[in-house]
Amino acid sequence: MYIRKIIVVVLLLGVAGGLFFVYNIYTSIFAPNTAFDNKEAYVYVPTGASYGEVREQLEPLLKNIRTFDRVADKKGYTGAPRAGRYVVKKGMSNNDIVNSLRSRNTPVNISFNNQESLARLAGRISGQIEADSTSLLEAFGDTAFLDSIRFTGEQALNLYIPNSYEFFWNTSAREFRDRMLKEYKRFWNEERLAKARALQLTPHQVMALAAIVQKETAKADERPRVAGVYLNRLDRNMLLQADPTVIYALKKHTGNYDTIIKRVLYKDLEIDSPYNTYKYAGLPPGPIAMPDISSIDAVLNPERHDYFYFVADVENPGYHKFSRTLMQHNINKRDYVDWVNKQQINR
Repeated sequence: MYIRKIIVVVLLLGVAGGLFFVYNIYTSIFAPNTAFDNKEAYVYVPTGASYGEVREQLEPLLKNIRTFDRVADKKGYTGAPRAGRYVVKKGMSNNDIVNSLRSRNTPVNISFNNQESLARLAGRISGQIEADSTSLLEAFGDTAFLDSIRFTGEQALNLYIPNSYEFFWNTSAREFRDRMLKEYKRFWNEERLAKARALQLTPHQVMALAAIVQKETAKADERPRVAGVYLNRLDRNMLLQADPTVIYALKKHTGNYDTIIKRVLYKDLEIDSPYNTYKYAGLPPGPIAMPDISSIDAVLNPERHDYFYFVADVENPGYHKFSRTLMQHNINKRDYVDWVNKQQINR
């Protein structure tokens, strides 16, 4: 009888121990193990990262990193983490987290606009994907690549159409550049190409003019009219005489694109640069900035009129007064110059 009791106790202890073991295994694998209050958190795994690097990011997010270690090891994750951006949702178990890290690389939305140089663009993109600004700039300026798509160095910025795009965070510099080439070709569809041909302009010329139009006015509804002025000037073989091109020439000459120039002086018009449209006829060799799609389409769909001049309208901020004759333009210009002088804008 006594032996039977011992056997029963041993069996009960065994069952209890087994249940405790199973419970620990279950909780380690399937119980919630997140320690943050937000709905989700992101883990960024660099290319070639070790498990230790991933663990450092995970530790503040988890209640128990050791149980995660065991599950990750059992599921074979610790050997070769995959690069990417991964979501960890509140209430996830270790099993869920490992599964997410193994196969659910989550895209990021990348956006950019109004960059004045490839270097500025590289800096903007490097803050949104894994590739750093140096590798991006090298990819953007790769002469072999530019030659292969028949772009000059001055035209390289045209490749990047401002918009929002979906990329994986671990996209390399060349992968980003090559994807943007596809987007460029998609943007320049047959309809837009036909409109450019009707204007007797190439896509590069359209974008060079669009950049000027964008710098001239921030008002999207006015851009087709401004585009029409410059197209009229091109048709008459007149100098474009666009102040933004002079400002760009000055910035390019000094290499300081942070310079703020609110007023173009007569001495500025003498700078010897192919971007100075007061000295050189036609369009500049490349864009003076990255034009928005609205500016590109404004050039492709210009307002038809017989204006050849325009100047800022001091009574309607942001807009301009347009004129057909130089005489009328000089009258409008006098009002603007008087206003600028009253504002004591000297540069």
